[in-house]
Amino acid sequence: MSATRIDLHAHSTASDGTLSPAQLVRAAADAGLDVVAITDHDTTAGWDAALDALPPGLTLVRGAELSCRWHGVEPAIPLHLLAYLFDPAEPELVAELARVRAAREERGERIVRLLQADGIDVDWADILAGAAGGSVGRPHIAQALIRAGLVATTTEAFGPDWLGERYRLPKEDIDVFRAVALVRAAGGVPVFAHPRASRRGRIVPDELIAALAAAGLAGLEADHEDHSPAERDHVRRLAAELGLLVTGSSDFHGTHKTVRLGAFTTDPAAYERIVALAGGVTPVASG
Repeated sequence: MSATRIDLHAHSTASDGTLSPAQLVRAAADAGLDVVAITDHDTTAGWDAALDALPPGLTLVRGAELSCRWHGVEPAIPLHLLAYLFDPAEPELVAELARVRAAREERGERIVRLLQADGIDVDWADILAGAAGGSVGRPHIAQALIRAGLVATTTEAFGPDWLGERYRLPKEDIDVFRAVALVRAAGGVPVFAHPRASRRGRIVPDELIAALAAAGLAGLEADHEDHSPAERDHVRRLAAELGLLVTGSSDFHGTHKTVRLGAFTTDPAAYERIVALAGGVTPVASG
């Protein structure tokens, strides 16, 4: 395996990143990556454009980051599942992703109405235009707040006075066990994204991860900017106990975040395991 720098979590304008899929793969090559995964939220819309623009020497892993929820506690805990190399035409998964995207857009419009009711000058049509046809999310509303001069950064927009609490609404997600089953049925490889990132909010217990492993979960993302060193160590120990593979990734969003492509990477052996497990689509290497 010649690839040594592998980043398996990156977003484009197909969801809430700021680089187009074509720009994303070019930036990955410029960052010295050998392998990059495009993992936009609940969509495969960026796959073809990323493939068409793939620079020489770069391998593209096609994937998505699924919006999931665990209903084992009240209120339910939201979480993200990275899905790699699945068949994008598998009917059940296609239908579920379409449902989640529609619910995400409806939630975004409701948040904008709440902001407008408080006299805040944001426009839904402007936010949709900013999403450029991508899967609409709170980061797009955050950009509108920045453009209006109401906040300085995305981080501030996600604070409690804004989208983090006061103007936060729940969204419809996929039950996490159903998501694992759907990804596996589509020949994909499911990996739990940033599972111990306590700075993001509530985290799920290890017992849930063990149950997901028994249901088909393949791996855990350990090296991530939202994990402390202790949290990364915990994820690695848990993965070892459960026989799960471990990934490391930037979770790159362009200028929506400060993290850079390749800030965290995946060991080639773990990448090889993902490829071996996949039965949907294969990684594509550009000459």
